[in-house]
Amino acid sequence: MSIIKKTFKLLSGIEMPLVGIGTYKIRGDEVIERVLDESLEVGFRSIDTAVVYQNENSIGLALKKLLPKYNLKREDLFITTKLAPNVSGDPEKIRESVHNSLKFLNTTYLDLCLIHWPGKGRLIENSPENASARVVTWDTLVELKGKGLIKSIGVSNFTIKHLEHLKQHSSVVPDVNQVECHPHYRQDELIEYCKKEGILLQAYSSLGTSDPNDHKKLLGSPVVQKIATKLNVSPARLLLRWALQRGLAIIPKAVKTEHIQDNIKLDFEISEEDMKELSSLPQEKYAWNPDNVA
Repeated sequence: MSIIKKTFKLLSGIEMPLVGIGTYKIRGDEVIERVLDESLEVGFRSIDTAVVYQNENSIGLALKKLLPKYNLKREDLFITTKLAPNVSGDPEKIRESVHNSLKFLNTTYLDLCLIHWPGKGRLIENSPENASARVVTWDTLVELKGKGLIKSIGVSNFTIKHLEHLKQHSSVVPDVNQVECHPHYRQDELIEYCKKEGILLQAYSSLGTSDPNDHKKLLGSPVVQKIATKLNVSPARLLLRWALQRGLAIIPKAVKTEHIQDNIKLDFEISEEDMKELSSLPQEKYAWNPDNVA
């Protein structure tokens, strides 16, 4: 079976595609419609967004046109969004946020809703309020899941410490933990922990960073270039396959047509030796760091 059709059975019992489309920093009705059009055409069926991306409405408008075009039903897609940190700890605001997301995305349910950040917006990282707000937010998501508005619930940017804290306060385990992960930031310990708990770890920033000053650090790494050339694949495809072979889900973001088409060609194998070499690169974190969030 092609990797694009492969799914992971979440703790909720829902099947989630291992490969999805990331939409971070992609905005504008026309751009979103073209990106989703080209993505659905080549076989993507999972879409990842967030309240803070400010593109849920554009995605909803695009899907209204595109589902009939590709003879798809809503249930053929897997849609993920994430709560903004500024609603953390406030059940009313969380409920309102989820209802807004449903309205913007033009759907009656979310396949997956994540807590985007372990801390509360505008609160200092080491404040103990972060921990209590996190529990309230999680309990509210559990409630909304019980009402059928959300099929699966999870977290993003949570460390082992944050997951353990949640475990002490709730019997409901997150279905997914979406975190930065790539050969420059392997997350070995967190991956082990999530596997043990039955949590799917979904990688973002699989190609390193989108910072124009740094974005070639990983893609342009001599080791990545060498192995990609040997396998006759692009460096981007190599990095995405590296994550999949570690049992992770991925959400590559692309705007250019050739990148959208490239990101789906992942049915090749990286040898154990090459996997080891990729996994021995120096470690560097590019995205926001949750380590200090209480």
